[in-house]
Order: sequence, then C-alpha cells, then structure tokens
Amino acid sequence: MEGISKTLLDAFINAALREDVKDGDHTSLACISPESTDTAKLIVKDEGVIAGVAFAEYVFHKLDPNCTFNKFIDDGTPVKYGDIAFEVTCGSQNLLKGERLVLNTMQRLSGVSTMSRKFADLVADLDVTILDTRKTTPLLRFLEKWAVRVGGCTNYRDGLYDWIMIKDNHIDACGDITSAITKVKDYLSLNKKDLGITVEVRNLEELNEVMEAGGITRIMLDNFELSMLERAVKIIGSRFQSEASGGVNLTTVRAIAETGVNYISVGALTHSAGSLDMSLKVKKD
Repeated sequence: MEGISKTLLDAFINAALREDVKDGDHTSLACISPESTDTAKLIVKDEGVIAGVAFAEYVFHKLDPNCTFNKFIDDGTPVKYGDIAFEVTCGSQNLLKGERLVLNTMQRLSGVSTMSRKFADLVADLDVTILDTRKTTPLLRFLEKWAVRVGGCTNYRDGLYDWIMIKDNHIDACGDITSAITKVKDYLSLNKKDLGITVEVRNLEELNEVMEAGGITRIMLDNFELSMLERAVKIIGSRFQSEASGGVNLTTVRAIAETGVNYISVGALTHSAGSLDMSLKVKKD
C-alpha cells in the first residue's frame, strides 16, 4: 500500500482486532479445529472502484504468516457485481477472525475510491486538481486518504500540523485577515517551519485584503457564486494558487472547474462516500 505507514497500519489492525476479538472468537474456538484450513473468496456485490485488496492481503498474512493469497483484481480497478477480487487460504480460525475487519475496511475504502473516481472523471480534461479534506473518519484518515488517491484524486493536508489554513473562525478570532496572516508568518519564522499557507475568503473585499497582505500560498474562495468565482480567479491570476470550496458536488464540480480555478476541495470524497457491498465466502468442496 504505497504511501501507508506500516506503524499506523499495524496499530489500526491491532486496535480493530482488539475491539472485535478481545479474549477470543469463542464461536470459532468452540466449533472449528485449530488445524482446520479453508479457502475463501472476496465477492464484489456492487459496482464501483475497489480499494483494499492490498489491505486484505496484509491482514491475512499478519494473522497467518503461512497463508496463501491470490489476487485477481488490483486496487483502483473498476468492478461489478459478481467479480472475485481475491482468494485466500489460511487457518480457518484466523480466516474468520479477520473476515469482518477486512470486509468493513474494504467496503468503506472502496466507497471512497468510487466517489473519488466519479469526481476525477468529471474534470479529467481540465487543468484542475480535486482535493480531499479533513472530513474523515477519526483514526481512519490515513486509509481514507489512500483510497482517495486510488480513486484518482489528490490529498490536501494530512492534518493540522502539515499545512497552515487560515479559515473564517481564525480570522474572526484574530480580528482581521491581515493580522492573521502576519501572525502566521511570524510564527512560522520563529519556529523555523516551512509550511504552505491557505487563506479562506468569503467575498471580494476579503480577497483584496489577502492580495494586499501577500506572503501566502493559496487563496480559498469559499461558497462563491460561479460568476463571482470566475471574477475572483481572474483577480488572483498567477500570483497565488486559487481554490474553490463549499458545497461542491457531482452536479456542480464541472462548472466550478471551468472557471479556471487551480484546485477544488471536496469534502464529499470522504464524508458522503457510501460503502461498496461485498462478501467473503468460504469455498465448499
């Protein structure tokens, strides 16, 4: 899983298994022999873009280092009802121990990758980048952002620590835009941090104030009407990066992109993504 920290991945899997298994899968322990092995297949029961095959392989190898995992479909591949993503052969108790973790995670990640692919396809011919946001499931962000990449969109910031984003609440709490920008630049200099700076604006007056203050990376145009957005993008020109945000959906993203804005941040990639239905079925002789 490219770009995924093994430390984060192991911590997530361990916590998820602890939540589900605790002192044991007593059903399996009671009725299945420890020596028993089985083969199961992952059956897709929906249409979309699959994400999490590599995750499943990692989980089953973690539970049973001697397992055999045969992958038939790569992450990021469009799938349809009835497709078989993989087969895994391992100890039956370990198979059932990992089943729900694998299914729950894959269904969620495939929902995110499917939604991301829809947005990416709608603007594929335009010079614009679709970004995700921090509107993710707590503690699952690193995987959901991976699924965004699998679907063809781009990650924005990972958290509050790797990019400065001066939003309306910061501005209102600070007093005004110029003061907020000045304090941020002083803070970065004092703490020797090199971070990008985005400033959110709500109207042309705030935009002009940011343009005068300068020293930032990107201007986020929040909830601008299309005509005003196009005008704002022209005002910004090539001096700063431009970003559109606020209520972007599948029916509006194309028109927003056509204004010439550089970036569009879309919370819906994660907060409105559903789950792709799938099941893990043991093969019977």
